[in-house]
Amino acid sequence: MTTLGEALIGLLEAHGVDTVFGIPGVHTVELYRGLAGSRIRHVTPRHEQGAGFMADGYARASGRPGVAFVITGPGLTNTITAMGQARADSVPMLVISGVNATDTLGKGLGHLHELPDQRGMMEKVALSSRRIARPEELPGALADAFSLFAGARPGPVHIEIPIDVMAMPADALAPLPVIAGPPAPDAAQIARAAALAGNASRPLILAGGGAKMAEAALRRLAETLDAPVVLTANARGLLHAHKLAVPASPSLKSVRRLIDGADLVIALGTELGPTEYDMYGDGGFVLPKNLIRIDIDAAQLARHPAAVAIEADAEAATDALFVALPGVRSGDGSGTARAAAARNAARAELPAYMQAQLEAVETIRDTLPGSIIVGDSTQPIYAANLYYDHDRPAGWFNAATGFGALGYGPPAAIGAALAVPDATVVCLSGDGGFQFSLPELGAAVDAGAPVIFVIWNNRGYREIETSMRDVGVEPVGVSPAPPDFRKIAEAYGISAEWLGSPAGLSEALLRASAAKKPYLIEIAVD
Repeated sequence: MTTLGEALIGLLEAHGVDTVFGIPGVHTVELYRGLAGSRIRHVTPRHEQGAGFMADGYARASGRPGVAFVITGPGLTNTITAMGQARADSVPMLVISGVNATDTLGKGLGHLHELPDQRGMMEKVALSSRRIARPEELPGALADAFSLFAGARPGPVHIEIPIDVMAMPADALAPLPVIAGPPAPDAAQIARAAALAGNASRPLILAGGGAKMAEAALRRLAETLDAPVVLTANARGLLHAHKLAVPASPSLKSVRRLIDGADLVIALGTELGPTEYDMYGDGGFVLPKNLIRIDIDAAQLARHPAAVAIEADAEAATDALFVALPGVRSGDGSGTARAAAARNAARAELPAYMQAQLEAVETIRDTLPGSIIVGDSTQPIYAANLYYDHDRPAGWFNAATGFGALGYGPPAAIGAALAVPDATVVCLSGDGGFQFSLPELGAAVDAGAPVIFVIWNNRGYREIETSMRDVGVEPVGVSPAPPDFRKIAEAYGISAEWLGSPAGLSEALLRASAAKKPYLIEIAVD
């Protein structure tokens, strides 16, 4: 007899899953029955939040959904923060959890890990939450999840299986097909957009995270329109060193001036949210009047008015728009000059201390070209989100925008390293944020994930301390004492070194890269 738990593993394999992140418990034992004999690799974090962040990093680096197994109750609630981050940044994540036996649900009998309404709670965070009441429901639930990942704006999906259902016979379950592909761009809307683009003399493109897999199409459209491309933090890595690229935040005044000077703006895969466009909260970003929006999510398109709104995948819509462009355009040929001026002004707009932090990030990129840099909410990440040109599509991501979860970097970097084993992965975290996920060093060792952990140690939550001082609040609670990170790393068998400043970072990175295993570099910052 094949149980439902065993059938689950086979169904996940059929959907292309090769890795799951999770911590087994008494309420998920049956989900693990078929795992040892499968092709799926299981990675054990030290906390279920780490499982979620690992799944997130795996998905962002690879473009494939990340999968987490967690127990009923506290295991699932521990994962909610990671799911919130995934929802904010449109990351495909499948969380499969247990739940108490069917005949006990909602009765408040005090069973282990009991919640009043676990699925109702998850419906507030996940794009969908579904309970499997009978084995034959599982193939459809998985097909629905993977169809959403393939054809709509992705995010976290939750499936829960009662512990009595996990052990039920499930001999005849077969995977259902995934309904692949997002909606095709509407031809009439494409024609309208092409007419506007053909008549624009100073067009501009805003590229967000939804465009990060559409580099070739974006490059072709930008070059044809002679349009500068402003890259939000989640789009960095696209158009590296390109003459039309502006890898700078629309929260900067110089970038806003560039946008204001355009007579047509094409917003491609970006929600136009304040953590990208108004991170200082000054209200200075004004939505362009002549705006074309392209987004896979109809609900997202409805949130901001646009002259033309195209519901479609970024790559498909960009290609269709390029094909529909008129042969003769009215552009004034200033795109390259406008982009160069904006780049120079944006970098100059950063204060001196941010310039120094940016240089540290650029040292990582230049020392380890083509690497994936996974960030936490730390000062160099904030600086680089304002201005930084990464050299690999989907190779720069962090939790400092959107939901803004601390502790994201270390586990997400582990997930990325397992998803793309031929890439060098660097985790850049502050000493405060790193302590949120410090035990995940052990998970990196267990999984053989050769992440280079770089800790920017300024002995506290310096960004929050600065914010308090800026508004006249005496700083409280912003100086948690950091441990000796090298000793902790060495306790896990990880080589580590300490730098008194960023000056020796390049040489340390080369040593770390040569090690081909987890490595820690701590930088003391005044």
